[in-house]
Amino acid sequence: QVQLVESGGGSVQAGGSLRLSCAASGYTYSSYAMGWFRQAPGKEREGVAAIYTSGGRTYYSDSVKGRFTISQDNAKNTLYLQMNSLKVEDTAMYYCAADPNGGRWYRPINPNDFGYWGKGTQVTVSS
Repeated sequence: QVQLVESGGGSVQAGGSLRLSCAASGYTYSSYAMGWFRQAPGKEREGVAAIYTSGGRTYYSDSVKGRFTISQDNAKNTLYLQMNSLKVEDTAMYYCAADPNGGRWYRPINPNDFGYWGKGTQVTVSS
């Protein structure tokens, strides 16, 4: 059974940093692409970053490029999102997700391409 569990969320001042983790289990990690998404109240879910687990190619939304870094530890089946220079507008519930059809062109990073989801971890950035 595919299971994704996020951790690392919390409250931080604008300009600060957080590191999110996603522990994956129940499948062969390297067979799926992985992604991070976020959703704020009243807004649609948006793609933040994605990574191909075989080869490590990465994709980022324009709003986070240069500030966020997606990475992984394949041996530990763990996905990470390092978030630096956080802004108030980054406040959202953050979700990790897996795409069984990995290797897509994630431009844009579309939530509909990802079939498995974690329950999310809250990130709150205050001024």
